Amino acid sequence: MPIIVRLDRMLADRKMTLSELSERVGISLVNLSNLKTEKVKAIRFSTLEAICEVLHCQPGDLLEFAAKEDASS
Repeated sequence: MPIIVRLDRMLADRKMTLSELSERVGISLVNLSNLKTEKVKAIRFSTLEAICEVLHCQPGDLLEFAAKEDASS
């Protein structure tokens, strides 16, 4: 997947658990866990906004684009 979710890194930087983030954001622990382990294909802007607000970060701090290598080269 070319989009990498860096939620685990942000949580470690903020010394916050996934459970604490879940409580503060109001999103289920299961949904946040799926996001953290990159098992989701989409995220709502309202969810991303809430996570950024609690973690005091920008969307680019949570999401990273990793271009696929060209297999023909």
